[in-house]
Amino acid sequence: MLANDLETARFNMVAQQIRPNEVIDERVLEILQTVAREKFVPKEYVGLAFADVAVPIGEDQHMMKPIQEARMLQALQVKAGEEVLEIGTGSGFMTACLASLGGTVTSYEIRESLARSAAARLDSFGPRQLDLRTGDGLHANLAPSRFDVIAVTGSLPTYPTFLEALLAPGGRLFAVIGEEPAMTAMLVSRNDEGEIWRESLFETALPALDNAPQANHFTF
Repeated sequence: MLANDLETARFNMVAQQIRPNEVIDERVLEILQTVAREKFVPKEYVGLAFADVAVPIGEDQHMMKPIQEARMLQALQVKAGEEVLEIGTGSGFMTACLASLGGTVTSYEIRESLARSAAARLDSFGPRQLDLRTGDGLHANLAPSRFDVIAVTGSLPTYPTFLEALLAPGGRLFAVIGEEPAMTAMLVSRNDEGEIWRESLFETALPALDNAPQANHFTF
């Protein structure tokens, strides 16, 4: 695509997909206008970089749709200097957005080939506070670390409450919980007194995260 076509497609993504879906945080809208999403998409799919689709990135994995990325970023309200844990680096685009909002990002990707390609893209993204790790972030031994923000980029059939122990006071966690056809985006917060609050935000659908805890299904 020509540069002018890319800029038109980027503008239309924000104006036609994201703003109409209750994303009004100007910081998030600015990040989506400035972080070059097309550079995190495989070359053969650059024409789909701003479309309302889950773009393939290899290994049968896909990027989140732009509206899902935007609503996650708006819910998490990342502030400068906050410690961010991302579980599922994927293409690296969300990693770039979280860092651009000011977060110091520790990001885990379980698939080695995706971890390598994301690292290469993020190298050209410029200096940011990034710690990219290859491994299973959902089950990594992260304690006693505490994070201000936790972003889970694949769905979880059942909610793993153990992630709450990683939230710092004032921390926020975003995850999509459930299985097809009913999944819910959830925001989990820890207040300064240590109390946990869980809020259902909207219905959506994402492929399950690798090694995600499975829901119990009873048969009779």
